[in-house]
Amino acid sequence: MNTKYIFVTGGVVSSLGKGIISASIGKLLQARGYKVTIQKFDPYINIDPGTLNPYEHGECYVTEDGFETDLDLGHYERFTGIHTTRNNSITTGRIYKTVIDRERHGDYLGKTIQVVPHITDEIKRRMLRTSPDPSQGGECLSGRECASPSSPLGRSGEVLDFVITEVGGTIGDIESAPFMEAIRQLRWQLGRDAVCVHLTYVPYLKAADELKTKPTQHSVKELQGMGIQPDILVLRTERHLDDHVRMKVASFCNVDLECVVQSEDMPSIYEVPVSMQKQGLDAAIMRKIGIPVGETPAMKPWHDFLDKQRNAKREVHIGLVGKYDLQDAYKSIRESLNLAGIYNDVKARLHFINSEEISRDNVAEKLDGMAGIIICPGFGQRGIEGKIIAAEYTRTNDIPTFGICLGMQMMVIEFARNVLGYKDANSREMDEQTPHNVIDIMEEQKSITQMGGTMRLGAYECELQKGSRAYEAYGEEKLISERHRHRYEFNNAYKEEYEAKGMKCVGINPAADLVEIVEIPDKRWYIGTQFHPEYSSTVLHPHPLFMSFIKASI
Repeated sequence: MNTKYIFVTGGVVSSLGKGIISASIGKLLQARGYKVTIQKFDPYINIDPGTLNPYEHGECYVTEDGFETDLDLGHYERFTGIHTTRNNSITTGRIYKTVIDRERHGDYLGKTIQVVPHITDEIKRRMLRTSPDPSQGGECLSGRECASPSSPLGRSGEVLDFVITEVGGTIGDIESAPFMEAIRQLRWQLGRDAVCVHLTYVPYLKAADELKTKPTQHSVKELQGMGIQPDILVLRTERHLDDHVRMKVASFCNVDLECVVQSEDMPSIYEVPVSMQKQGLDAAIMRKIGIPVGETPAMKPWHDFLDKQRNAKREVHIGLVGKYDLQDAYKSIRESLNLAGIYNDVKARLHFINSEEISRDNVAEKLDGMAGIIICPGFGQRGIEGKIIAAEYTRTNDIPTFGICLGMQMMVIEFARNVLGYKDANSREMDEQTPHNVIDIMEEQKSITQMGGTMRLGAYECELQKGSRAYEAYGEEKLISERHRHRYEFNNAYKEEYEAKGMKCVGINPAADLVEIVEIPDKRWYIGTQFHPEYSSTVLHPHPLFMSFIKASI
């Protein structure tokens, strides 16, 4: 079977949930036994989202191979369990940089470089996940090997059955025009091997007591004006759409009725694949492509998970001590906590606690009622003193505490100040002149001045100390691998002092001797990790540290 391509676009407004729909399609095709990958094309000119403000763009997700990506890749991985790479996240900036680099290198033999065909050809190459012409240089898109145009490869070298491509932004945006042109060309070149799924919004006007399809009609008309006829429409709605509304949309948009499905608000994003399956979204895609539909997969593990979610009655309240008061800024942490709660038969109720507002006078009030505390990751000076005060409060009051990346570093600084007696202890990131730099810049980072993609990024090994709480949480695994995103590290010059006073370094990177995990065994659960475990938690395989933390919080 030739590789099939599914393009997911959006109209009317942004934030409709294209990432969830793309992940759901991937999950449903996986359940049918197909090898799938999902990729995100973002129209912005940044090379990657690594330097973007979390308030503007939400969290920055990190792949195993060390690439900073859009948070939608987190949805792809949590739903499907696939491991994405730098080849699954493409921006306009990367496209233009590749083309400009080739032009500077002389690869175009003096031709005038234009959006069509040069930019669109580069977009198409990446959408198809094929290799560049070796004479033109550029990135090889399959990791270790290059793929032929007829057989794009997945991360581990297997030939893919489906490549799902989500295009960010909204139809009509100036920035997305080259991507739409690339999709138009590919639709003609690939024939039945390509399908376009268009996600739109059907608003409800309360005053008229009516659902309005006109925005959807205009969105499809805009798409048609670019030469693309959508095969399938997914209608985002806050109210149930009856068959009359679906027939109206099908009639005005030239789409088969069975290919008009609705995406209603659900109690949980994890209900969406089941809803899409009930409405036959995966079956419609297969019919459009010309593949026999066959039996509907049972998806028992997924349904078992949803049953556990619905049956969880008890609640556990978890405080997120951070500085980004935005749900998407800590998206993977929130989802990891929710998943771990469900598998522990509880609902994790998450409460954001702004670390900038925490002081010694109000910390007890701010953290009151929390069964567990997450000291959140981040960068920069703002809000760190509040995190340090929170870490001291939870340590002295024996409240289960999980520090992640910068959160772990704040736990280390707090311990130095209040247990080791170094009142001026700090991180070189916050105070370059501190005499007690218990957190210091990594040796390999000292000569780097450029921003973006220059940190310690991606998966690195960690050797666990036998008998530690972290070791027990991982199921007595000795060697683990987790993803990183940081420039600063625990200063090993202080390691003996920490261990003597009760904070143990129980996870070490064997290659660099970097301290990856600290814990205080005398406490119920007080662990900090230099890595980001939230990136590895999926629906069917919640992360063991989050599982252990929630269990301790209960």
